[in-house]
Amino acid sequence: MTAEDAQRWMLPRTLIVLLSIIAVIAVLILLSQVSTFVAPVFLGFNLVIAVMPLQQWLLRIGTPKVLAALASLLTVYAFLIALLWSIYWSVQSLVVELPGYSAEFNRMYRDTLVWLESLGISQDEALQQLQNAFSPSAIASAVGMVASDAGVALAFLATLFVVIFFLCWDSMGLPERIKRIAASNPGIVRGIDHFAAGVQRYWVVATIFGLIVSVLDFVALTALGVPLALVWAVFAFVTNYIPNVGFVLGVIPPTLMALLANGPLNALLTAILFSVINFVMQSLIQPKVAGDAVGVTPATSFLSLLVWAFALGPVGALLALPATLAVKTLLIDPDPKLHWVSKFISNKLEPARDGRIGRAIGPGVQVGERTAEPRAERRRAAKQGRGERGRAKRSKADRGAGRGRGKRGAPQQ
Repeated sequence: MTAEDAQRWMLPRTLIVLLSIIAVIAVLILLSQVSTFVAPVFLGFNLVIAVMPLQQWLLRIGTPKVLAALASLLTVYAFLIALLWSIYWSVQSLVVELPGYSAEFNRMYRDTLVWLESLGISQDEALQQLQNAFSPSAIASAVGMVASDAGVALAFLATLFVVIFFLCWDSMGLPERIKRIAASNPGIVRGIDHFAAGVQRYWVVATIFGLIVSVLDFVALTALGVPLALVWAVFAFVTNYIPNVGFVLGVIPPTLMALLANGPLNALLTAILFSVINFVMQSLIQPKVAGDAVGVTPATSFLSLLVWAFALGPVGALLALPATLAVKTLLIDPDPKLHWVSKFISNKLEPARDGRIGRAIGPGVQVGERTAEPRAERRRAAKQGRGERGRAKRSKADRGAGRGRGKRGAPQQ
């Protein structure tokens, strides 16, 4: 380390850590303030990158650049339109189906009042609470919130579609730009390539697991006789893109529908079976596979869900792993001083050649004990050491012989 580097890091380590944490929190708060702009732009980047292999394949077979970019654009638009239509169809089917269960709802309402009276809550008190909850002011407030959220959603979709259009248009000249950048900054290109590959693997894994989960849920709900089984399967496919906790959002509607249509026992079985399928697939298997796809541990994927949901809102839960991958490949991996962070959150580690592990994290390995190296490496290192010592001895002997010849050949006075 040079004197300049030493001078730069003269601050106490504790102060450096605190300043780093404060800087990270400040960045997350800033992102939360501009999330309405950042979230659709980053989602557009993800979707365009996800279909980039299609565009590259079309270029390899001789398709003109304009047609290849247009095919990528239409593919992304088709995916988004199909996703939005499936959500609309699910909501519409639910609205059409619910009025047929008005008698069951009234029965549940009366049973709930009887149960509340058994707890010491009178019917008048319960009705008063319901009237407060459904008062004109409360309804007006709820309608205002829904209208505001609808406006935000429309603005989000408009920004997303425009961003995707321009990104696909610019992708025609992307290979040439990458070549120019690689000539002067190969490290940046390497990081971008790792990020793009991880994003493509992540979206493929999430989509495949979403299809598997939706099929299993449809079969299970059909076997239990739950109405609108296809609707809940589509809903499970959509919520599958939210890592770790998506199944919690997907289990509530079919359970309530089973309660209305078939009673408490069927609702309990629906909740148990639906939760088991979705929990095993979405919270145990998929985070491991998706984490392998982007190169982070399951714990990191779950923590990234919390962090990016705070920074980017509900869309941040959808973009948690791609955003973490972007930070890892573009900011952490290129910096040698942050390699320890990369190793800490990475799911694949290279075997340590010469390290020291304490008792707390490596049971059976004593503090100060050298970790075992492969036998071939130890032999090669020992041979290299003997060779260096032999060369040092021969060099010393040659220097001594040279001095002796110099003394014998010197003229005598």
